[in-house]
Amino acid sequence: MAVFADLNINYTDDKKQLRDIIETAAHLGYSTVAINHLIDLQPKKQEIRKPASVDELFRQLPVVQGKSRPIKVLNRLTLGVSDASHFRPSADLKYYDLVAVVPKTEKLFHAACMTFDVDIICITVTEKQPFFFKRPPVNGAIDRGVFFEITYTPAIKDSTMRRYTISNALSLMQTCKGKNVIISSGAEKPLDLRGPYDISNLGLVFGLSEGDAKAAVSTNCRATLLHAETRKTALGVIHTIKKTQTVEEDQEQEAPASKRAKTKHV
Repeated sequence: MAVFADLNINYTDDKKQLRDIIETAAHLGYSTVAINHLIDLQPKKQEIRKPASVDELFRQLPVVQGKSRPIKVLNRLTLGVSDASHFRPSADLKYYDLVAVVPKTEKLFHAACMTFDVDIICITVTEKQPFFFKRPPVNGAIDRGVFFEITYTPAIKDSTMRRYTISNALSLMQTCKGKNVIISSGAEKPLDLRGPYDISNLGLVFGLSEGDAKAAVSTNCRATLLHAETRKTALGVIHTIKKTQTVEEDQEQEAPASKRAKTKHV
Protein backbone atom coordinates (compact mmCIF):
# COMPACT_ATOMS: atom_id res chain seq x y z
CA MET A 1 0.00 0.00 0.00
CA ALA A 2 1.33 3.41 -0.99
CA VAL A 3 2.29 5.91 1.70
CA PHE A 4 1.18 9.43 0.77
CA ALA A 5 2.61 12.78 1.85
CA ASP A 6 1.81 16.47 1.46
CA LEU A 7 5.01 18.42 2.05
CA ASN A 8 3.50 21.91 1.86
CA ILE A 9 0.90 22.93 4.44
CA ASN A 10 1.16 26.70 4.83
CA TYR A 11 1.90 27.89 8.34
CA THR A 12 -0.62 30.18 10.00
CA ASP A 13 -0.71 31.80 13.43
CA ASP A 14 -4.27 30.46 13.74
CA LYS A 15 -3.46 27.23 15.58
CA LYS A 16 -7.01 25.90 15.32
CA GLN A 17 -7.01 26.29 11.55
CA LEU A 18 -3.62 24.61 11.32
CA ARG A 19 -4.90 21.71 13.42
CA ASP A 20 -7.99 21.44 11.19
CA ILE A 21 -5.82 21.24 8.05
CA ILE A 22 -3.64 18.50 9.54
CA GLU A 23 -6.68 16.55 10.77
CA THR A 24 -8.19 16.80 7.28
CA ALA A 25 -4.95 15.56 5.74
CA ALA A 26 -4.96 12.54 8.07
CA HIS A 27 -8.60 11.85 7.18
CA LEU A 28 -7.75 11.95 3.47
CA GLY A 29 -5.03 9.34 3.95
CA TYR A 30 -1.81 11.37 4.10
CA SER A 31 0.73 9.74 6.41
CA THR A 32 3.11 12.71 6.49
CA VAL A 33 2.64 16.48 6.20
CA ALA A 34 5.11 19.35 6.43
CA ILE A 35 4.18 22.75 7.87
CA ASN A 36 5.73 25.30 5.51
CA HIS A 37 7.30 28.50 6.86
CA LEU A 38 7.96 30.96 4.02
CA ILE A 39 10.69 33.59 4.44
CA ASP A 40 11.75 36.08 1.79
CA LEU A 41 15.52 36.61 1.81
CA GLN A 42 16.42 40.23 1.12
CA PRO A 43 19.44 42.36 2.11
CA LYS A 44 17.49 43.09 5.31
CA LYS A 45 16.34 39.53 5.61
CA GLN A 46 13.65 38.21 7.89
CA GLU A 47 14.90 36.37 10.90
CA ILE A 48 14.81 32.58 10.63
CA ARG A 49 13.19 31.56 13.86
CA LYS A 50 12.85 28.17 15.46
CA PRO A 51 9.45 26.68 14.51
CA ALA A 52 6.84 25.85 17.10
CA SER A 53 6.84 22.32 18.44
CA VAL A 54 4.18 19.94 17.17
CA ASP A 55 3.34 19.26 20.82
CA GLU A 56 1.95 22.80 20.99
CA LEU A 57 -0.61 21.91 18.32
CA PHE A 58 -1.74 18.47 19.46
CA ARG A 59 -1.87 16.55 22.68
CA GLN A 60 -2.46 13.51 20.53
CA LEU A 61 -1.83 13.44 16.78
CA PRO A 62 -4.76 12.37 14.57
CA VAL A 63 -4.67 8.83 13.20
CA VAL A 64 -4.26 8.38 9.44
CA GLN A 65 -7.38 7.09 7.68
CA GLY A 66 -7.02 3.37 6.91
CA LYS A 67 -3.92 2.99 9.08
CA SER A 68 -3.35 2.42 12.79
CA ARG A 69 -0.63 5.02 13.29
CA PRO A 70 -0.75 8.80 13.83
CA ILE A 71 0.16 11.28 11.12
CA LYS A 72 3.77 12.49 11.03
CA VAL A 73 4.12 16.29 11.16
CA LEU A 74 7.36 17.93 9.98
CA ASN A 75 8.58 21.51 9.71
CA ARG A 76 9.71 22.97 6.39
CA LEU A 77 11.46 26.25 5.57
CA THR A 78 10.96 27.82 2.12
CA LEU A 79 13.28 30.66 1.18
CA GLY A 80 12.36 33.24 -1.43
CA VAL A 81 15.58 34.30 -3.15
CA SER A 82 16.11 37.32 -5.42
CA ASP A 83 19.93 37.26 -5.30
CA ALA A 84 22.30 34.32 -4.94
CA SER A 85 24.34 36.17 -2.30
CA HIS A 86 21.30 36.16 -0.01
CA PHE A 87 21.38 32.36 0.24
CA ARG A 88 23.90 31.34 2.87
CA PRO A 89 24.09 28.18 4.98
CA SER A 90 22.86 28.94 8.48
CA ALA A 91 22.80 27.04 11.74
CA ASP A 92 19.13 28.01 12.01
CA LEU A 93 18.32 25.62 9.15
CA LYS A 94 18.90 22.68 11.47
CA TYR A 95 15.56 23.40 13.16
CA TYR A 96 13.71 22.41 9.98
CA ASP A 97 13.22 18.95 8.53
CA LEU A 98 13.05 20.25 4.94
CA VAL A 99 14.57 23.24 3.17
CA ALA A 100 13.10 24.59 -0.08
CA VAL A 101 13.88 27.57 -2.29
CA VAL A 102 11.81 29.73 -4.66
CA PRO A 103 14.23 31.02 -7.36
CA LYS A 104 12.91 34.20 -8.99
CA THR A 105 15.23 34.41 -12.02
CA GLU A 106 16.85 32.00 -14.48
CA LYS A 107 20.25 32.65 -12.91
CA LEU A 108 18.92 31.75 -9.46
CA PHE A 109 17.14 28.68 -10.84
CA HIS A 110 20.49 27.49 -12.26
CA ALA A 111 22.20 28.14 -8.90
CA ALA A 112 19.44 26.32 -7.01
CA CYS A 113 19.77 23.29 -9.29
CA MET A 114 23.55 23.14 -9.23
CA THR A 115 24.82 24.54 -5.91
CA PHE A 116 22.18 25.45 -3.31
CA ASP A 117 22.06 22.97 -0.43
CA VAL A 118 18.29 22.44 -0.49
CA ASP A 119 15.83 19.57 -0.82
CA ILE A 120 13.11 21.19 -2.94
CA ILE A 121 13.01 23.75 -5.75
CA CYS A 122 9.57 25.38 -5.94
CA ILE A 123 8.18 26.11 -9.39
CA THR A 124 6.14 29.32 -9.59
CA VAL A 125 2.54 28.52 -10.52
CA THR A 126 0.71 31.80 -9.91
CA GLU A 127 2.22 33.61 -12.91
CA LYS A 128 3.83 32.86 -16.24
CA GLN A 129 7.31 31.46 -15.78
CA PRO A 130 9.77 34.24 -16.76
CA PHE A 131 12.30 31.82 -18.27
CA PHE A 132 12.49 28.44 -19.98
CA PHE A 133 13.64 25.33 -18.15
CA LYS A 134 16.96 24.17 -19.61
CA ARG A 135 18.10 20.59 -19.52
CA PRO A 136 21.62 20.97 -17.96
CA PRO A 137 20.53 22.59 -14.66
CA VAL A 138 17.43 20.39 -14.40
CA ASN A 139 19.52 17.26 -14.90
CA GLY A 140 22.04 18.64 -12.41
CA ALA A 141 19.33 18.91 -9.76
CA ILE A 142 18.11 15.39 -10.53
CA ASP A 143 21.65 14.02 -10.22
CA ARG A 144 22.00 15.75 -6.82
CA GLY A 145 18.71 14.26 -5.59
CA VAL A 146 16.88 17.61 -5.43
CA PHE A 147 13.15 17.60 -6.22
CA PHE A 148 10.91 20.04 -8.09
CA GLU A 149 7.59 20.99 -6.49
CA ILE A 150 4.31 21.89 -8.15
CA THR A 151 1.55 23.20 -5.85
CA TYR A 152 -2.03 22.58 -6.93
CA THR A 153 -4.12 24.86 -4.68
CA PRO A 154 -3.87 27.91 -6.99
CA ALA A 155 -5.13 25.76 -9.87
CA ILE A 156 -8.38 24.94 -8.06
CA LYS A 157 -9.04 28.53 -6.95
CA ASP A 158 -8.70 30.63 -10.08
CA SER A 159 -8.98 29.93 -13.82
CA THR A 160 -6.06 32.22 -14.72
CA MET A 161 -3.78 30.59 -12.16
CA ARG A 162 -4.96 27.20 -13.45
CA ARG A 163 -3.66 28.08 -16.91
CA TYR A 164 -0.35 29.26 -15.47
CA THR A 165 -0.02 26.15 -13.30
CA ILE A 166 -0.67 23.74 -16.18
CA SER A 167 1.54 25.70 -18.58
CA ASN A 168 4.49 25.89 -16.17
CA ALA A 169 4.08 22.25 -15.16
CA LEU A 170 4.02 21.06 -18.79
CA SER A 171 7.12 23.13 -19.51
CA LEU A 172 8.95 21.48 -16.60
CA MET A 173 7.84 17.96 -17.57
CA GLN A 174 9.14 18.41 -21.11
CA THR A 175 12.58 19.00 -19.61
CA CYS A 176 12.72 16.67 -16.61
CA LYS A 177 10.65 13.89 -18.22
CA GLY A 178 8.64 13.46 -15.02
CA LYS A 179 11.68 12.70 -12.85
CA ASN A 180 12.08 14.13 -9.33
CA VAL A 181 8.70 15.84 -9.20
CA ILE A 182 6.47 16.18 -6.14
CA ILE A 183 2.97 17.64 -6.03
CA SER A 184 1.92 19.45 -2.86
CA SER A 185 -1.12 21.44 -1.82
CA GLY A 186 0.18 24.71 -0.41
CA ALA A 187 -3.07 24.56 1.58
CA GLU A 188 -4.12 27.54 3.69
CA LYS A 189 -7.38 26.00 4.90
CA PRO A 190 -8.90 22.48 5.08
CA LEU A 191 -11.05 22.95 1.95
CA ASP A 192 -7.88 23.44 -0.11
CA LEU A 193 -6.86 19.82 0.37
CA ARG A 194 -7.65 17.02 -2.07
CA GLY A 195 -7.16 13.29 -1.65
CA PRO A 196 -3.93 11.68 -2.90
CA TYR A 197 -5.69 9.74 -5.68
CA ASP A 198 -7.32 12.95 -6.92
CA ILE A 199 -3.88 14.55 -7.03
CA SER A 200 -2.50 11.57 -8.95
CA ASN A 201 -5.18 12.20 -11.57
CA LEU A 202 -4.31 15.89 -11.58
CA GLY A 203 -0.70 14.91 -12.27
CA LEU A 204 -1.83 13.54 -15.64
CA VAL A 205 -3.04 17.04 -16.54
CA PHE A 206 0.39 18.36 -15.52
CA GLY A 207 2.03 16.07 -18.07
CA LEU A 208 3.07 13.20 -15.81
CA SER A 209 2.63 9.55 -16.68
CA GLU A 210 0.34 7.48 -14.46
CA GLY A 211 3.27 6.00 -12.54
CA ASP A 212 5.08 9.33 -12.15
CA ALA A 213 1.86 11.04 -11.02
CA LYS A 214 1.40 8.52 -8.21
CA ALA A 215 5.07 8.77 -7.26
CA ALA A 216 4.71 12.57 -7.01
CA VAL A 217 2.57 12.16 -3.87
CA SER A 218 4.19 9.02 -2.49
CA THR A 219 7.64 7.57 -3.23
CA ASN A 220 9.14 10.85 -4.47
CA CYS A 221 8.07 12.53 -1.23
CA ARG A 222 9.78 9.78 0.74
CA ALA A 223 12.93 10.23 -1.35
CA THR A 224 12.79 13.98 -0.61
CA LEU A 225 12.74 13.24 3.12
CA LEU A 226 15.69 10.84 2.78
CA HIS A 227 17.60 13.54 0.90
CA ALA A 228 16.87 15.95 3.75
CA GLU A 229 18.24 13.47 6.29
CA THR A 230 21.41 13.09 4.24
CA ARG A 231 21.78 16.86 3.87
CA LYS A 232 21.45 17.48 7.61
CA THR A 233 23.92 14.80 8.64
CA ALA A 234 26.34 15.41 5.72
CA LEU A 235 26.60 11.65 5.45
CA GLY A 236 25.33 9.11 3.00
CA VAL A 237 23.05 6.20 3.79
CA ILE A 238 24.89 2.93 4.32
CA HIS A 239 23.13 -0.39 3.86
CA THR A 240 24.91 -3.44 5.30
CA ILE A 241 24.26 -7.13 4.74
CA LYS A 242 25.84 -10.20 6.27
CA LYS A 243 28.45 -11.69 3.98
CA THR A 244 27.84 -15.27 2.90
CA GLN A 245 30.86 -17.38 3.80
CA THR A 246 32.57 -19.46 1.14
CA VAL A 247 33.39 -23.15 1.58
CA GLU A 248 37.10 -22.28 2.00
CA GLU A 249 36.31 -19.81 4.82
CA ASP A 250 34.16 -22.40 6.59
CA GLN A 251 37.01 -24.93 6.40
CA GLU A 252 39.50 -22.37 7.78
CA GLN A 253 37.26 -21.71 10.79
CA GLU A 254 36.73 -25.42 11.46
CA ALA A 255 40.43 -26.36 11.15
CA PRO A 256 41.64 -24.98 14.53
CA ALA A 257 38.81 -26.70 16.39
CA SER A 258 39.57 -30.11 14.85
CA LYS A 259 43.28 -29.64 15.58
CA ARG A 260 42.56 -28.95 19.28
CA ALA A 261 40.38 -32.04 19.44
CA LYS A 262 43.22 -34.25 18.13
CA THR A 263 45.71 -32.76 20.60
CA LYS A 264 43.42 -33.49 23.54
CA HIS A 265 42.91 -37.08 22.38
CA VAL A 266 46.66 -37.74 22.33
